Amino acid sequence: MSLRASAVRRARDPDLDGVHHPWDTQQKMPRVIHPPNWPRPQGYSNGMAARGEFLAVAGQVAWDQHKEIVSTQFTLQFRRALANVLAIVNAAGGEARHLISLTIYVTDKTEYENNLPAIGAAYRELMGKHFPAMALVEVAGLLEKGAKIEISALAVIEGADS
Repeated sequence: MSLRASAVRRARDPDLDGVHHPWDTQQKMPRVIHPPNWPRPQGYSNGMAARGEFLAVAGQVAWDQHKEIVSTQFTLQFRRALANVLAIVNAAGGEARHLISLTIYVTDKTEYENNLPAIGAAYRELMGKHFPAMALVEVAGLLEKGAKIEISALAVIEGADS
């Protein structure tokens, strides 16, 4: 979109003023998208924009290289599932900072909430202060026996296909 078209679009929609848009810049990725006048999210981003090679990561549970769930403890399952997501991103040539979206499926929202401090610590250990767009979904069950959590992800790896 040209600068003129961008200005015209902003003139028609004042809510867009001050928001970073993928058509406005060639910045390196990913960029946090945050609508003006919205409260700041904590622990996630409302949106992310990026250029590069798109990577879809299938749902990962807390299993090891032998396809065995590593623990019955919720926090250890969270950590391992997230580590498995990052292993796939790394295998594609990316890093945690390339993740633009995480969808976390849990079998018990209350267990998730009760373990938030430890989950937060595990998250920061693996992801640092990178907070992509996220969704938490409570489900009746997961396919893998014993799994309490499954994480799917989207990443955009810069330079690969920009």
